[in-house]
Parts: sequence; C-alpha cells; structure tokens
Amino acid sequence: MTKRIQHWFFLLSTALVLMFSLSAAASNETSANSESERLGESVVRHEVIGFAGADYWRAVKDGQEGYTTSQSPEHGVLISVPGQTWFIMKEKWMSPLGALAIFGSLVMVALAYVVVGPLKLSKPKTGRKIKRWSRFDRALHWSLAFTFLTLAFSGLTLVYGKYFIKPIVPTELWGWVIYAAKQYHNYIGPLFAIFLVAVLIKWWRKSIFNKVDMQWFMKMGGMVGKHKGSHPSAGFSNGGEKAIFWLLIFFGAFIVVSGFILDFPLFGQTRRDMELSHLVHMLSALVLICGFIFHIYIGLFGMEAGLDGMITGEVDETWAKEHHDLWYEEVKDLPENQPGYDEKVEVDKKGNAAQDNA
Repeated sequence: MTKRIQHWFFLLSTALVLMFSLSAAASNETSANSESERLGESVVRHEVIGFAGADYWRAVKDGQEGYTTSQSPEHGVLISVPGQTWFIMKEKWMSPLGALAIFGSLVMVALAYVVVGPLKLSKPKTGRKIKRWSRFDRALHWSLAFTFLTLAFSGLTLVYGKYFIKPIVPTELWGWVIYAAKQYHNYIGPLFAIFLVAVLIKWWRKSIFNKVDMQWFMKMGGMVGKHKGSHPSAGFSNGGEKAIFWLLIFFGAFIVVSGFILDFPLFGQTRRDMELSHLVHMLSALVLICGFIFHIYIGLFGMEAGLDGMITGEVDETWAKEHHDLWYEEVKDLPENQPGYDEKVEVDKKGNAAQDNA
C-alpha cells in the first residue's frame, strides 16, 4: 500500500515539474500574442477617448467620482486605478515567485532524499502492533488532506492554468476546465474550513509545545547532521509534527477568512478589501503547499514506516520506541496493545458487563 502511494506521489511530483516547465515555454508564446493584443487595445483606447473626450478620461483616471443611483461601495468610481497596481504585482511578482517556491520545495525534498536519505529504524520490527490512531482520526486526517490537496490543485489551475493548460487544449475545453476549477474551489472551500475546525478541536491538546520538543528541535529530529539516527525523545507528537499542526491552523485560518471574503462579496467589501483578501489567500496557501510538500515527503519517503499509522491505525513496536518513546511507555501496557488482543471481544465483554449491572 505504501509503495503504491509512493508511486503515485512520484507521478504527481513529475507532473508538477512538467507543469512549470511547460509554463515557461508557454510564456514565450503568450508574450508574442500580447503584442498583438496591445495593438488592439491601443485602437480601442483611441476610439473611446475620441468619443468621450480626453478631459473626461483624465478625470476618471485621477479617481474623480461621478453620479449613479447605485448604493454599492465605490459606486461612483468608474475605473479603479490602484487595481492596475494589484494586477501587476500579482502577475509580475506573486505568480512567478509562487511557482519558484513550489518548484524549489520539490527540488529540495528530492535532494534531501538523494543526499541525506530516509531515516531508517535502528532495530528490526518486532511485529507487535501499538494502537496509535482511531478510525475517526484517520478519516479526519484523510478528509482534510483530500480537500486541501484538491483545493490547492484547483487554485494552482486558476493561477497557472493559462500558461500550461490553455495553450495545449481547445478553447471550449479550456473554458470548461477553468469554470470547473473555479466552482470546485468556491464550493469545497467551506468544507475545508469545517475540517480545519474539527482538527483543531480534536488534536490541539496533543500539539502543545514543551521542553522535550525544544530538545527534539536542537537535534533536528535525528534526521540530519551529527544527530542523524539518534531518535530524540518525543511524546505522542514530536516537535516537527506540532510545528506542522500549528502551521496548518495559523495559515489555514487566514485562508478560511480571506476565502469567505472572496466567496461572499455581499457585506460591503470594496475592491481594496478584495485585493487584500486575495493577497492573503495566495500567500497563506503558498506557505501551506510548500510546508505539506515536506510533510508528504516525510510520510512517504523520509521516514521508514512513517505512513503505517495513518493507513492501518497501528505502528510497529520498534517504530513507537524509537520515534515516540515517551508515548510508548505510557501506552505499552494498555489492553489494546497486548498480543492477541481482539477489539471486538473487548467490546462484547463491556456490553455484557453493562447488562449484568443493569
């Protein structure tokens, strides 16, 4: 199962690399088309100015308001000049730097795998299983992971699709692709907010930092450098897992709030509010995308048996001892962690005992 997931993750990573490569190639074609578009715009601008007069459009560009019966915010502003500044910042700075950050994260995890290598267990597996995650925990984790990854993919399609999809598909198909990405992003976004709140409520107690986590960070988790393979002490969650958790909650909250502002422009938001929300939304999503590239790498490639717990709910005794020794000492003597334990039999015993007491 783990090898199959690794295979699909490798294919996805390859697709992302190809995506950004194609975007570079497509940008050359876009620059050629943009020249003709500029010529067309100059003709239109000349006709419009001639129709209304240069003084009129000069006043509009300076931000002078007119008169209208509309009661919406900025109802008297015909052209939002600062919007052009936002457009330039998004197209010339944010989009290229975002692509560079994602591509750079993929390159870094690839180098980490080649240069540093995965963190192996120091001793062989014993075969004894330790219960780590319940079915509800796993369902919540994978539900949040699915919504986040698909929202990230649809969001990247909205931002970069015109570079790597539009040039190679028919115009009609491109229209449906971008429409589907936008609708999916708008309607699934609130579902991500629900899962995020559920994750916060369920796991915040296990994610409070303590002195043990500081020592874990000082040894860099035993993954690199002179401490590689040392397996520093940790409770149920180690310092790295707690950092990922709070990274998700903090930037996820920014994504949710800014996303609702963009999704529901019904509460007096001005164009400046929408632009600021768009900026916060993009930057927060970018941080989480890059962060979860490393999170996925650790689970699939960077740590031996790192994904077992989230697939089966159980981890091998050796893995528990080496990566979460303090937690292992707390749970090793629990009934569910004893050899031959049958969860169904235990439930039946509790049910029978309850009936006897009644």
